[in-house]
Amino acid sequence: MQNRNNIFFYYHPRQEGEKTNHLKSLAEQNGLNVVNESKDASIIVSIGGDGTFLQAVRRTGFRQDCIYTGIADGDQIGLYCDFSITRFEEMIDAVTNNKIEVRRFPTIKVSVNGEKAFYCLNEVSLRSSIIKTIVIDVKIDDEHFETFRGDGMVVSTPTGSTGYSKSAHGAVIDPLLSSFQVSEVASLNNNNYRTLGSSFILNQNRRLQLEVIQDGNDYPIISLDNEAWPVQRIRHVDIEMDNTVIKTVRMSNNTFWNRIQRTFL
Repeated sequence: MQNRNNIFFYYHPRQEGEKTNHLKSLAEQNGLNVVNESKDASIIVSIGGDGTFLQAVRRTGFRQDCIYTGIADGDQIGLYCDFSITRFEEMIDAVTNNKIEVRRFPTIKVSVNGEKAFYCLNEVSLRSSIIKTIVIDVKIDDEHFETFRGDGMVVSTPTGSTGYSKSAHGAVIDPLLSSFQVSEVASLNNNNYRTLGSSFILNQNRRLQLEVIQDGNDYPIISLDNEAWPVQRIRHVDIEMDNTVIKTVRMSNNTFWNRIQRTFL
């Protein structure tokens, strides 16, 4: 079992320098042990923005036995980053004096062509790789729901609903709701083709399957969170939820809806 005071800092190599060394020094001065391997940590801290936080979670394996937290590399904090690099002392004080609350963000599990499953904290998107609409049969719990034609589809978690999904006119979902959202990107709707034409939300116990109709879009682009994944030939993508969550910390006066208000209003 990892020492509960072991802390690992995740950041891009180009950020190595005075700032990161200062953060490590502050952590050690406050009784935390800085480790060089994420597997040895009970606290994983990303330094950057929301994108870096997503990478930190993915690159460290969506660990269930540790807490993640994000530090913005600047004064502008984000949806996943509660603290800024210039105010790191606040995080140290919050962690050591129990001024924080633990949040549990649900994830979605994605399997391509029935192979190894991957987790997403934000979303999975499936898009055309050529200048042509992609055709996808959408199934819910193995029953055909609709045939989509358009630029692509986005399936997001509640926290991911504020990103690509929102840009595709999806709703913002409270992360206390264990559910996932399906949003269309530029769907084709006319006398010949018809889709729901709006986002829809599925309960955590539902299973979603996106079956790509091979009509020239044999090699669509699939992205998991903020990373594109090279898959030679996508036949179907299966999406569901299990009990995997990402535990993060936040200040007690900084709720998800405080962040939404700060970011969008």
